[in-house]
Amino acid sequence: MKNLNALAISISVLGALATFLALGPFSGVYLIWAVFVAWGAFYALGADLAALQKLIVCGVFGALVAWVVAVAILALPFAGLLGLPLWAALAVGVGVVVVVLAANVPALATIPATVFGFASTFAYLLQTPDMLKLDVLLSATLKNSLIVVSLSLVVGGLFGLVSARWGAAMTKA
Repeated sequence: MKNLNALAISISVLGALATFLALGPFSGVYLIWAVFVAWGAFYALGADLAALQKLIVCGVFGALVAWVVAVAILALPFAGLLGLPLWAALAVGVGVVVVVLAANVPALATIPATVFGFASTFAYLLQTPDMLKLDVLLSATLKNSLIVVSLSLVVGGLFGLVSARWGAAMTKA
């Protein structure tokens, strides 16, 4: 079977399964859109174990940096002094500096994967009602962006790995 056909089968079947699980038995445990972001990132990074490692380490690091930025935006009193838009912009700017400079550490050198984690965290916080609140950000629940986005990135990477291996197995004679 051609590689593209094999991947069409493996990715579509596993994508359907991931969606069913996210909307059914694991509803609220992981974010299906973040799973697909991570899945795509896995393929963009090379679709192998090294890609999975880069995705997980850097993606979770990006989620952590975004989480710290979100906590700082809410916990530090600069919004009253500077206005929320300016304060948030400055805080995000500092977070991006951290993301880029962290690439000096070999384990954190895959900036795109870090950005996927950072962006996914802010997408969740800004698009999901009541998540950008200090009590939610500091909670040990699946509403906490650091937890749910990180978990979603790991799940997406693992679905990517399984789909790549299954696709490869279907291409062998």
